[in-house]
Amino acid sequence: MAKKTEVQYYQAVGRRKDAVAQVRLYVTGKEKSATVNGKKIGVGEIIINDSQLEKAMPGQVERKRCILPLELTDNVGRFAISIKVRGGGPNGQLEAIIHGISRALVVLNPEEYKATLRKHELLTRDSRTRERRKVGTGGKARRAKQSPKR
Repeated sequence: MAKKTEVQYYQAVGRRKDAVAQVRLYVTGKEKSATVNGKKIGVGEIIINDSQLEKAMPGQVERKRCILPLELTDNVGRFAISIKVRGGGPNGQLEAIIHGISRALVVLNPEEYKATLRKHELLTRDSRTRERRKVGTGGKARRAKQSPKR
C-alpha cells in the first residue's frame, strides 16, 4: 500500500451579496496534482463546485475576471485551486470567488501580495446587499402603496 501524503493548502472565504465562496489553494510541491474529494486536480486547474472553470463560467470575460488576483500576483498556473460557492446569483458568485482567491493569496504571503491586491480593491468586501422588503409597501422595499384620491 502506497504512503498517502497530505497536500498543503491555504484556505479563505470570499463573500458578496448572498454568495459565499470557500477557496483552497493547493501547493502540490513535487507532485503535479492534488486529490480533492477523490478527484485529482492538476497544477493550474481551477475546480468550481466539482466542475472545470470552463464549464462553470462559460464566458471568457468571467474567466478572465476570476483569475485576475492570480495574474496580478504572478501566480497563474502555480496552484491547484478548489472552490465551493453557494448562494446568490452568477455575478455575486463571481465576485465572491475573486474575493476568496485574493484573501487566500494574502494568507499565503501577506508582505508580498497584500499591497498589490489592496491597490486593486480586491481585498475589500463589497457590503452592499439586497434591501429587505418592508411591510405595507406593496411588495417592494421602498415603494409606498398608492393612496385613493377620492
